Amino acid sequence: MKEHFFTCPYCWEHISMLLDDSLMTQDYIEDCEVCCNPLQIQVKFLNSEIAEFQASSIEQ
Repeated sequence: MKEHFFTCPYCWEHISMLLDDSLMTQDYIEDCEVCCNPLQIQVKFLNSEIAEFQASSIEQ
């Protein structure tokens, strides 16, 4: 598991998530721990290190 810090695209708070580095490519939805809005999380790992990370808002 890797802790990754980023800014929520809804509330602009600096938050962190624990990312599972056992899967090389991931795409899932998780709520912001501050504002509870849904975040589209896309992450890619290379040699157990984060190669790409994106947290984006979900248009409703």
